[in-house]
Amino acid sequence: MIQLQNLTKSYFLNNHRTTVADNINAVFPTGVSVALLGRNGAGKSSLLRMISGEMLPTSGEILSDGTISWPVGFAGSFHRELTGEQNCRFVARIYDVDTDEMVEFVEDFAELDAHFYMPIRTYSSGMKARLAFGVSMAVPFDTYLVDEVSAVGDASFKAKSNRVFNERMNKAGAIVVSHSMKMLRQTCQAGAVLENGQMTYYDELEDAIEVHLSNMDQPTR
Repeated sequence: MIQLQNLTKSYFLNNHRTTVADNINAVFPTGVSVALLGRNGAGKSSLLRMISGEMLPTSGEILSDGTISWPVGFAGSFHRELTGEQNCRFVARIYDVDTDEMVEFVEDFAELDAHFYMPIRTYSSGMKARLAFGVSMAVPFDTYLVDEVSAVGDASFKAKSNRVFNERMNKAGAIVVSHSMKMLRQTCQAGAVLENGQMTYYDELEDAIEVHLSNMDQPTR
C-alpha cells in the first residue's frame, strides 16, 4: 500500500507558482497496477519522483508498507567510471539482492556482450537503457514505478522485455505513466487521473480512461 497524505507540490516558474499536487489524499492498493493519467504538464512524472523518494513534496507525506522501485529504466544514477557489472553489484548491495544472481540476470537480459565489463561512459544511450531496464527488473520490488518506459532494441528484445515485465507484474503492483492506452490496458487494472493538482482514483481502469479523455477535450484552468 502507498498512501498520499495531504500531498502538495508547487514550483516557481517565471515568478509564477505552479501547483501540480494540491493537498492530495489517496491510496494505491498493494498488488494493483494503476495507470496514472493526465495531460502533459499535469505533474505525473513529479508525482512518481516524489513516491520514489527522488523529489521532496512541498508539504504532506507519502507512507508505504512495502518496497518501491525507482522509475523503471532510469539510468541517471549509474556511476560513469564503473562498468555495467560493477554498477549491478553496487545496486545489489544497496537493495540486499544476491550480487552474483543480479549480475547473471542483467548480463543475460541486457545482451551487452563485452560492453557489460566496460565503463558506463563508453555506452550509447540505447545500451544504458537496456542495462537500466535489466537492473530494474532484477530487484523484486512490491511496487514498480513506470514512466513512459519503452524497450529499446529489435523486436525480439522488446518481446523479451515485455515478457519479463509482465512476469514481475504477476507478483507486484505498479504505477504506470504512458500515453499508450493499449499498453495501459494490457498492464493495469485500475486508474488515477491527475488534473489541476487534484487526483481521483478509480477501481476500474476504463472509468479512469473515460474521465481522462473527457478532460483532454477541455481547456486547462
